[in-house]
Amino acid sequence: MVAARQHSLSSSIARLHGDERTVGSPLNDAERRAMRRTRLFGATGTVLMAIGALGAGARPVVQDPTFGVRLLNLPSRIQTVSLTMTTTGAVMMALAWLMLGRFTLGSRRMSRSQLDHTLLLWIVPLLIAPPMYSKDVYSYLAQSQISANGLDPYKVGPAPGLGLGHVFTLSVPSLWRDTPAPYGPLFLWVGRGISALTGENIVAAVLSHRVVVLLGVGMIVWAVPRLARRCGVAEVTALWLGAANPLLLMHLVAGIHNEALMLGLMLTGAEFALRGVDAAGSLLPRPVHWPRGRDEWLAWEPLAMLILGAVLITLSSQVKLPGLLALGFVGMALAHRWGATIKAFLSATLLMTALSLVVMAVVGWASGLGFGWIFTLGTANVVRSWMSPPTLLALGTGQVGILLGLGDHTTAVLSLTRAMGVLIIMITVTWLLLAVFRGRLHPVGGLGVALGATVLLFPVVQPWYLLWAIIPLAAWATRPGFRIATIAVSLVVGIFGPTANGDRFALFQILDATLASLVIVLLLIAVTFNHLPWRKVPGTSEAFSGQEPDPRPPTGPQAEPPAPRPAPGAYAESP
Repeated sequence: MVAARQHSLSSSIARLHGDERTVGSPLNDAERRAMRRTRLFGATGTVLMAIGALGAGARPVVQDPTFGVRLLNLPSRIQTVSLTMTTTGAVMMALAWLMLGRFTLGSRRMSRSQLDHTLLLWIVPLLIAPPMYSKDVYSYLAQSQISANGLDPYKVGPAPGLGLGHVFTLSVPSLWRDTPAPYGPLFLWVGRGISALTGENIVAAVLSHRVVVLLGVGMIVWAVPRLARRCGVAEVTALWLGAANPLLLMHLVAGIHNEALMLGLMLTGAEFALRGVDAAGSLLPRPVHWPRGRDEWLAWEPLAMLILGAVLITLSSQVKLPGLLALGFVGMALAHRWGATIKAFLSATLLMTALSLVVMAVVGWASGLGFGWIFTLGTANVVRSWMSPPTLLALGTGQVGILLGLGDHTTAVLSLTRAMGVLIIMITVTWLLLAVFRGRLHPVGGLGVALGATVLLFPVVQPWYLLWAIIPLAAWATRPGFRIATIAVSLVVGIFGPTANGDRFALFQILDATLASLVIVLLLIAVTFNHLPWRKVPGTSEAFSGQEPDPRPPTGPQAEPPAPRPAPGAYAESP
């Protein structure tokens, strides 16, 4: 019976995803050589990004360590050249990532070790570079210092809390100098610890926040392959599409955004929680008493895994609230495992709600920040982001009204479109939760789709927000359409999205840097065309199609017989 259920679950996953769980054959000599060259090409790109950031990055207004240093200060005096280097390096890294997919999607795949080494090699140059593409890290420093000074960062902004002349406030963009913190208490608690450790040394504080980002990326790299195995997806494929994505390198590592910590805690918590959900029957051992032996302690392991996972997911929401979505999908997976009844639904919902409230209360009490973050969640809505469809629709409608002489009604339309977007998010997430509850959708897939809908319909969308959906979906979705769309979005947003590079550039500088980068990249392609897998792997006749081998089962007399009906607890095909 157990073997039949396992076979049923395996067959169901294989039909949904195209069975990828078998490890691809090792790369041959020509492929290994091309893979190493591709790795070096991408590493060269991140080195150029790091050097260019000395002039085109988001350097601090004061305490700039490059100021007065003859060699290091040179990029800041030739900003157009620095911007060209940064743009060229980013394009090289993105193209190297695209070529690397050749070794993760084919019939022969690179190993986990090879991919991990590639990712590490690309990250290292960015760790010591100035912040890039965003000055948010300086807001982190200011808000954490406000908390360290005993003030409430959810009531005062950097300017009133620290003063306009403070070392941190000077580097905060003027838009955010009077706004309170929109981040959860756990993140500000960590930031307060960094402030206590580094004081007002802005370089040490920035590097400390990058260590926190690196910790989050490490958790992402740990969790994604395990979630991928759970969904029947090849580990290296999921890691390449998710953890090695150019958006992660450019915005989480180079840009120092707290999404790294949120995603790391959320995905790690989801993996631990689903391990507990996988346990058959009730999570509570019977009879309930204090464990006396090793076997009795092991009987408590599923419950411990579930609680640990729920705690980590809730902690992710104490960095940024969207991480809490994972708890809903874990709860529906648990309810489905308990029989998908109304009683199971209520029990799982009550358990997850109680755990999350306890963790939030403990974090709020221990940090001394309470629940003030609930009232500042809409702080970022002052930004009118063209990447948000509801906001873009309102901006376009407002401009049409102006052209027709009807007046500027952008603000009124914006309130309407954003409210409609939030309503659609609520409906979509509810439908996805019910699909997981009924066993029609895997919880990892449901989480990814829900976060994707949240990002697309959110009032404000930044380029790095796309990773909320891309990373969990990379561990679940295998359809070519999704991968092609993800690759296209990652390349377009990664290359053309960061128009604000921390410092202000004149239009002619941006145009000159873009044109120069285009010429350089075209020359690099021409020079390396026969040495890198632009079209095919050098030394072979195999073209780079980006397609995986046909996963369809064989037909004919030796075909595998139809799989039995999925057992309770198995996830059926997506609707």
